[in-house]
Amino acid sequence: MFHFTTSSKLCILRSKSSSWKYFSTLFVKDGPYNFVDGQKTDPIDSIGFTNVVNPATSVVLAKVAVSGANTVNRAVKSCEEAYKSWSLLSGFERGKLISSLGQKILENQETLAQLEVENNGKPIWEARLDIQSCADCFLYFGGIASTISGKHIQLPNSSFGLVKRESLGVIGGIGAWNYPLQTCSWKVAPALACGNTIVYKPSELTPLTALALAELAIKAGIPKGVFNIVQACETGKNLCCHPDVAKISFTGSVPVGKNILKLASNDLKRVTLELGGKNPLIIYDDCDLENAVKGALLANFLSQGQVCSNGSRVFVQRSIIEQFTKEFVKATSQLVIGDPLDDKTQVGATISKPHAEKVLVYVARSLEEGAIKLCGGERVQMPDPFQNGFFISPCILTNCHDDMTVVREEIFGPVATILPFDTEEEVIRRANQTPYGLSAGIFTKDLRRAHRISERLQSGTIWVNNFNVTPVELPFGGFKQSGIGVECSTEAIQCYTQLKSVYVEMNDVDCPLYNSK
Repeated sequence: MFHFTTSSKLCILRSKSSSWKYFSTLFVKDGPYNFVDGQKTDPIDSIGFTNVVNPATSVVLAKVAVSGANTVNRAVKSCEEAYKSWSLLSGFERGKLISSLGQKILENQETLAQLEVENNGKPIWEARLDIQSCADCFLYFGGIASTISGKHIQLPNSSFGLVKRESLGVIGGIGAWNYPLQTCSWKVAPALACGNTIVYKPSELTPLTALALAELAIKAGIPKGVFNIVQACETGKNLCCHPDVAKISFTGSVPVGKNILKLASNDLKRVTLELGGKNPLIIYDDCDLENAVKGALLANFLSQGQVCSNGSRVFVQRSIIEQFTKEFVKATSQLVIGDPLDDKTQVGATISKPHAEKVLVYVARSLEEGAIKLCGGERVQMPDPFQNGFFISPCILTNCHDDMTVVREEIFGPVATILPFDTEEEVIRRANQTPYGLSAGIFTKDLRRAHRISERLQSGTIWVNNFNVTPVELPFGGFKQSGIGVECSTEAIQCYTQLKSVYVEMNDVDCPLYNSK
């Protein structure tokens, strides 16, 4: 390996090898890319093709046929047929198969991680953690599938009621490109545990690992038709409008989420929406400074900053803002950008050229509005074979205020803004001054303060002395415009089931309307 330094002092790393292999060999790189009824299939009504590109090189990885409404209908009908038997299995029987899929993921962790890197551009160390979390998700929901239960209610005179928790039917899942396999797992695992079947649409930018997961599901013993995949942008709309889809679970942007909610409302489908945010990270002067810097790195530069829960509004108490900023800039400037498949790389490639350009426009506009750039925020010129990749250096902006575009809008890129604050009341007010409410973070040694502030922050997830940690045991969902419903934990079971009340009369019917003559 060799290193050299860019003008922004960020380290670039490149592989010595002149040949660059992009596709994992365990899973077939050629089409077809839909997966219906236990096998890969071509669309029955293809309406063109879309290129799947490696963000690190611009190399086309796959040419995926675009599926139309008829293909979606075929996948839904396949799920309906599979539902007849899948929903009748006991939770224990379903759980064993779901847990088996979790084990299959672990057995293929490195291959799946490499495929995720090639399709998404994130560094391999992060992809490995993502795949581990996917396995954890299936193992967790496989473990609790047998515990899904209702209630017995005692009523007068020995009569009683049963409250049954039942599956919904066919679920429509729509995934995101920033965590392709993780967002898929967060939908598929609880849906299947509850006895549902699912048609899943991956992002058209990152469709490959979901297809690999569907193949592994069959190998794990999950019956054909329980988990189907249909590719293409219009698939999401077709799922939302399909009369036999009972629920839509979507991860993505707020504008698209609002549109999905409108489409799903036409026949009152249930929805889970995990949307975006503009999240605060609050750093107090009594914090452990080194941990606060680590937290700020996690809050802004994981997955090249393309994380809905990112804490890009970094509120720092004025008394330590100079010291914190110095250490944060130092740590950010030492991040290694390079070959995403190299273990030493810390920052990979942004998902696409248009998205990279959008992030850079935000940075340029922030400078026009008065921000000062302390590091990064530039297109990184990489050596062969990455010269056409979409690499952006992590950026820190100061001299920011709450009305700046870069402070108000979700950038979805590696851009952190530093904002000073003085009092607790002030920072709570400013932190909540947003239409979003996905997450927030607090760094302080005063746990009474941390609990006090957590009570008042309008966010679905609060991290105290950490950031962007999402164990499957905890629910993840947003307040306000950041979403509806939750992913993960036992709470997700409620999102994939419906309640049925059964009244059982143990006595003669008392009916004043009945005449016994």
